[in-house]
Amino acid sequence: MSAQPASALAEPAAGYRAGRTLPLRVELVRQLRRRRTLVMGGILAALPFVLLVAFAVGGAPGGRNTQVTLMDTATASGANFAAVNLFVSAGFLLVIPVALFCGDTVASEAGWSSLRYLLAAPVPRARLLWSKLVVGLGLSLAAMVLLPVVALAVGTAAYGWAPLEIPTGGQLGSGTAAGRLLVVVAYIFVSQLVTAGLAFWLSTKTDAALGAVGGAVGLTIVGNVLDAVTALGHWRDFLPAHWQYAWADAVQPHPEWSGMIQGVAISVTYALVLFALAFRGFARKDVVS
Repeated sequence: MSAQPASALAEPAAGYRAGRTLPLRVELVRQLRRRRTLVMGGILAALPFVLLVAFAVGGAPGGRNTQVTLMDTATASGANFAAVNLFVSAGFLLVIPVALFCGDTVASEAGWSSLRYLLAAPVPRARLLWSKLVVGLGLSLAAMVLLPVVALAVGTAAYGWAPLEIPTGGQLGSGTAAGRLLVVVAYIFVSQLVTAGLAFWLSTKTDAALGAVGGAVGLTIVGNVLDAVTALGHWRDFLPAHWQYAWADAVQPHPEWSGMIQGVAISVTYALVLFALAFRGFARKDVVS
């Protein structure tokens, strides 16, 4: 009996399609069933209720100085309450689900010693990373949508459905305010792509999911600290953290887009580099876990 040629042995099995391995639906269901996903969703959904109780106990905000801020208008309407929830959470709280969902992806599989079995399925490495990245970003976006939606419902029930009061004066109609809040959520999501990229890249470098998540959060905090160093001057313009609150220009009677455009450009550039490093490094990695 003659031996088969090497080329025949290298051919994939009949019916095998790399693009059909590890479907997004399967990966999404796996991640949705995990306890950390449910806990994170519960924390974000609970934040509006915590702020509602805080305002009820402490009274309406404001009155401590002559300058009116967004926080001072929190109880003016449901739209204002939703905007305040985004304001208080954008700098840190929303960083955590992004780092969690994008950092606890590949590293968790390695920690469970199931990564090599997925690749032996066989799931191509690029396909594996792509599925996990898309699901991680999707869950991150869902977390950012969940918070303002719950806050808008809670705020409307508590303070009524009314135009969004602008701290500098004027109002935005309910329909316009809803559209601007969508823009704000989209911008916050794009600005957090840097954290997502850091977490995802670190997830391909370590078998410890906590290390990837904590590393991404830590580096994001370092970026915020560096942005506070005014001695850096114009160098701060190259820090993603410098533009994280540029979305405030969208909730004005006449929105200013230049800051948001610069912020998007900086965030997308950093994120693309980090995602490319993750794919390139994982393609060459010796997977033993």
